[in-house]
Amino acid sequence: MKLATLRNGRPDGQLVVVSNDLARCVSAGRIAPNLQAAMDDWERAEPALEALAIQLDADEITGQVFDPKAAHAPLPRAYQWIDGSAYMSHLERVRSLKGSKDEELQSIRPLLYQGGSDSLLAATAPIVVPSDDLALDFEGEVGVIIGAVPMGATREQASSAIRLVTVLNDVSLRRLVVDDLQNGFGFFHAKPSTAFAPIAMTPASLGANWRDNRLHLPIRIEVNDKLYGQPNAGIGMHFDFADLIVEAARTRNLSAGTIIGGGTVSNPHDQTLPLKSDGIGFACIAEARTAEKAKYGRARTPFLKPGDQVRIRAVDAAGHSIFGDIEQSVFLLSD
Repeated sequence: MKLATLRNGRPDGQLVVVSNDLARCVSAGRIAPNLQAAMDDWERAEPALEALAIQLDADEITGQVFDPKAAHAPLPRAYQWIDGSAYMSHLERVRSLKGSKDEELQSIRPLLYQGGSDSLLAATAPIVVPSDDLALDFEGEVGVIIGAVPMGATREQASSAIRLVTVLNDVSLRRLVVDDLQNGFGFFHAKPSTAFAPIAMTPASLGANWRDNRLHLPIRIEVNDKLYGQPNAGIGMHFDFADLIVEAARTRNLSAGTIIGGGTVSNPHDQTLPLKSDGIGFACIAEARTAEKAKYGRARTPFLKPGDQVRIRAVDAAGHSIFGDIEQSVFLLSD
């Protein structure tokens, strides 16, 4: 089952069920007005939404054309957005960055930070920055939307709470990281609004691509139409999503509709850019630059600048975009 949220003039948008080919959609308003309402009443809403999806794919319902550009993030605003760092190769590469600490590289317990969730961006929303000297970076990630989880949850409780899966762009302003970490309470100014793919899917609908609480698909990233990376999200994920949820619930209850990110998707390799068509590459610029420093003694790949375009998507074996594309352009606030 594939769900999306269309703009309707309200902050939380209109929940729709989308066909498997992403071509059509139908309003789910009689079941739940928006995705948060569905999350709050998932035991009742999920089977009704699933039945609607079956009718849509069987052409029993005509529906309407699905336009990803008319979509919000699946949850335009969420009660909580928590991002983790589950890929050890990402931590290995970025620990040399200014402001990072070696002791933060750990394989025993995942790192987490609490991001802003009051205005999550649509897949086609621009990335707007106040100036062009902030080392703007993208981060291609997988995220899950969960049901309510009690404090001290077990792995079994955490795993069973995963309701939906999607992909996201956790935008970073690298030059503000040091100030946030050294002079504040953690990431704040360095982490502007996160963008999400238009589609969120149930784990069951992903079939064999979802197993062991991980998405086993490449996350393909292109910058200005050039291949930047296609690491597989199921490879090298040291902490699975159950681990991340358990850690997030260590000292608190998690509300239905909480979003958990797996961190920048990263696979071990010794490649640098430009990338061959079958290369693995990178899901963020910081990793590409540290790989270049190790190989050439200096970073050669620039951070994003106004006018650049970033495309992020999860692709299946046939090259189909499973959750729809994140396609964002960079703009200055003054533009």
